[in-house]
Amino acid sequence: MHYVHIVAMVAVLQYIFFSALVGRARGTYGVKAPAVVGHEMFERAYRVQMNTLELLVAFIPALYVAAHYWAPAIVAGSGAVYVIGRFIYWRAYVANPSSRQLGFVLSMLPVMGLALAALVPAVIAVAR
Repeated sequence: MHYVHIVAMVAVLQYIFFSALVGRARGTYGVKAPAVVGHEMFERAYRVQMNTLELLVAFIPALYVAAHYWAPAIVAGSGAVYVIGRFIYWRAYVANPSSRQLGFVLSMLPVMGLALAALVPAVIAVAR
């Protein structure tokens, strides 16, 4: 389970990093809180942060429940793909939002896979 814990905390730290980038972008581009629109580069950083938050809400519970039913090292590997996908998404979205597909897919597929890997055995156990 240590690998699962590491991946989960790296994902949380990644989100904090993206949040810090939004704060930096606010200063750089003069977007005063509570505004969430303004300079396009600020909006890109903000969308990366918010999209990551939206996925993180599904990722963390799916990661931990899947690790209950499957080998933690395999679950952590899937989680690592999510983290890498988020970094690819960030770099692509900030450079050119229309190029974000690879990062999005590498983030979304592990979340969906982990959710199914958690749900299916739980349903089977209840059905027994």
